[in-house]
Amino acid sequence: MSSAMSQEGFQSVSEESPGDTSLNALETQRGTPGKTPIQILHEYGTKSGNLPVYVLEKAEGEAHQPSFVFSVKIGDVSCTGQGPSKKAAKHQAAEAALSILQQDNETVCGNRVDGIPNRNIPVKSESNGVAAETNNHPNSVGILQELALQRGWRLPEYTVLMEAGPPHKREFTVTCRLESLSEKAVGNSKKGAKKAAAEKMIAKLQSLSGCSEITWMPKPSVRFENLRNSSAEKMCLLRRNPLSIPNTDYIQLMLELSNEQGFEVTYFDIDELTVNGQYQCLAELSTSPVTVCHGTGISCSNAHNDAAHSALQYIKIMASIK
Repeated sequence: MSSAMSQEGFQSVSEESPGDTSLNALETQRGTPGKTPIQILHEYGTKSGNLPVYVLEKAEGEAHQPSFVFSVKIGDVSCTGQGPSKKAAKHQAAEAALSILQQDNETVCGNRVDGIPNRNIPVKSESNGVAAETNNHPNSVGILQELALQRGWRLPEYTVLMEAGPPHKREFTVTCRLESLSEKAVGNSKKGAKKAAAEKMIAKLQSLSGCSEITWMPKPSVRFENLRNSSAEKMCLLRRNPLSIPNTDYIQLMLELSNEQGFEVTYFDIDELTVNGQYQCLAELSTSPVTVCHGTGISCSNAHNDAAHSALQYIKIMASIK
């Protein structure tokens, strides 16, 4: 498998779906000039709640005659396509998936939502009139997990930060963490909040990539061995100087050190106050192994500063061990 696979994998088409997107109308759409199989499949995925995920499986051949193989997965359907360009291979894969979905629609007429078979129900099972669950939003949690698996990233982590409201109107706050990134969302159920956080994470990845196709890559982890062996300016200052000077901006010191050494620092606020009524937060460093330090203070910024102070103390100790 080509190493280029890690660079590909997530495809999203931004065009809104005009008109009828039911699979019964696919034959008409597929004959419409200017409407590509990728666009039609994306429209179907948006309606059915399973956005297609594309993966570059092979890239071979000479420079003047390249050959690409892409796979596409949408719901429980997986297909591959081959072509002289990445775009052509994706189109072939999308075309193959559309053909299978068209056949499924003709075979299973019970599993439909607005004329589209619901891919969350197994196609071969008999529904016997059981109503399919309508899902108008893409399966963002599944897409994010699949993306992490394709790229070899740590899997997304979801944490319920807070539950509030009366029993009949609960409100949940969930954080989604992926590598060094974090997004927070609120929902009236844990599942809804988790899904909303995943959607925000996908939007952030697309924003960082500068387009709908996700090309963002996390920075490689920095090992403590590298920190111990570093003779760079900020690391030397950390080793020499005490960390007990009042009114020091430890957040800035941590920022300068992380920029010098190539790791990232993420602060996670904890909604719950301490027993003394102070704010809390966690500082996470993208070192190997990952470093997490706790901080408290009379404000959020003071808690961040305290967490940065703890993290600097930890690095100072670990970087001095020979």
